[in-house]
Order: sequence, then C-alpha cells, then structure tokens
Amino acid sequence: MIEWLTGTTLGKFITTFFISMVPVVELRAGLPYGIALGLDYPLALIAAVVGNMVPVPFIIVYIRRIFAWLRRHWAKLDGLITRLEKRADGKSETVIKYGSWGLLILVAIPLPGTGAWTGALVAALLDMRLRRAVPVIFAGVCIAAAIMTALTFGVIHFT
Repeated sequence: MIEWLTGTTLGKFITTFFISMVPVVELRAGLPYGIALGLDYPLALIAAVVGNMVPVPFIIVYIRRIFAWLRRHWAKLDGLITRLEKRADGKSETVIKYGSWGLLILVAIPLPGTGAWTGALVAALLDMRLRRAVPVIFAGVCIAAAIMTALTFGVIHFT
C-alpha cells in the first residue's frame, strides 16, 4: 500500500491531496511533499490547492454547530475549543479591520497559524457568507501555493 502511495502518479496525487487537507500543515507541507515525491508540478499544485480547499466550505458552514455539539457531548474538549476560538478571534482583528483583504492576507501567508483552515474558522466566527469568504480564501490559497512553489524550487532564499 505505501509503495503504491509513493510509487504511482495516482498514489502521489492522493497523498499530496490528503496532506494538504490536514490542519496546520495544509498546502505548506502538501505541495513540497508532492514535488519531493516526483509528482509533476501541475498535478502537485492541483492536488495541494484542491485538497486545501475541500474543508473550507464545511468549516464555514458547520464549525459552530460542531463546536456546540462537542461541548455538549465531550465537556473535556471545551478547553481546546475555547483556545481555538480565542486564536481565531485574535486573527479576526485583521479581517475586521481590512475586510476581504485581511482574510486574503491571513490565508496567503504560509506560516503556522495562518492558512485556509484558520481563514475559514475566522470567516465562520465572523458570520461571513460562503459566497464572500470562499473566493477570498481560494485566492489566498493560490498565493500561498505560489510562495511555497518559489520556496520549494529555491527561487526564494533566506540566507
């Protein structure tokens, strides 16, 4: 199974797709991983961007209900949920101040604590509509992909 995931084009695509769906690492890890596996760049880019975007509408629409349900059924998770909400609330100041541009910047900068998951959580907590938030988050993911591409191929150096 592992040989298939890392040895075939479809396996590499699927692996890149799923890594890009994972919170925290998202496209920042998925795209370089796919390229490192030898996946053709256009396929790695598509897998990473689409994988990163798949959770976004679900987060925007359902995260508040999921948090409420978790608090009701697993009280031990309340602290974690509260921390997540506070982190997103701290990030929301930029979005409140600059609107869609703030959300775009939040998603586009490929650093820990930013990205599509955080952007979608902030959008949900600010009651942004899907039609407004998803295109902005998508644009941010595309910018993050461009930055990660430049870093992966050594176009940007930090030395």
